[in-house]
Amino acid sequence: MAKILITGASTGIGAETARLLAPNNELFLVYNRSVDKAKALEVELLALGAKVNLLQSDITSEIACIELFRKIGELTDSLDVLVNNAGGLVRRQPVDGLEWQLMEEIFSLNVFSLMKISSLAVPFLRKGTNANIVNITSIVVRHGAPTATLYGAAKGAVDTFTRGLCKELAPNIRANSVSPGVIDTPFHEKVSTPEQMDAWAEGNPLKRNGQPSHIASAIKLLIDNDFINGESIDVNGGLTIR
Repeated sequence: MAKILITGASTGIGAETARLLAPNNELFLVYNRSVDKAKALEVELLALGAKVNLLQSDITSEIACIELFRKIGELTDSLDVLVNNAGGLVRRQPVDGLEWQLMEEIFSLNVFSLMKISSLAVPFLRKGTNANIVNITSIVVRHGAPTATLYGAAKGAVDTFTRGLCKELAPNIRANSVSPGVIDTPFHEKVSTPEQMDAWAEGNPLKRNGQPSHIASAIKLLIDNDFINGESIDVNGGLTIR
């Protein structure tokens, strides 16, 4: 039974990853506002054969991250997998009007929390089996996105941080990332119009946007393959090609 910690776990990619990894594993699911969705997901996961620990936390502060791991420490002394999925664009803003507060909010949510949680997880992962970290970045790291430049910069920091983790934590802990393209999740509900989503689908070589299951399966690949380290896997239907 693997012990798997997933942040941003109540909806979208996080929830779908939990479903895929549920059978015969113990899940530690971190969520913030989506209480009802987290509880409904728990019921699903129990039926799939998982042991489930729901952990509510606003991980955008250092104190909250430390408290989160205090709670985790009461439940276990080891982890096998950390999936740093929590993140968000917050809101769009052009670069000629960037607000300091938004910079802090976006980097706290997407970068600082991920860095602190990774740091706090290391002692647990060192006691795990085939221990590894999977970080979620974004296609905007590859091509940029007008009005989402702050978000792209934050995910770029995550990409670079992952490469550092890969060498600093080896050989006992691996670190990789998944870079999603346009995925049809609640992420886009507040920041992208239906017209934008349709345009992105039309512009994709596959003529469609991705689903959370596409990202979840890539995460599982990185967990299972113990010779992939320091890699970033693009899952975007060919929208960008390296």
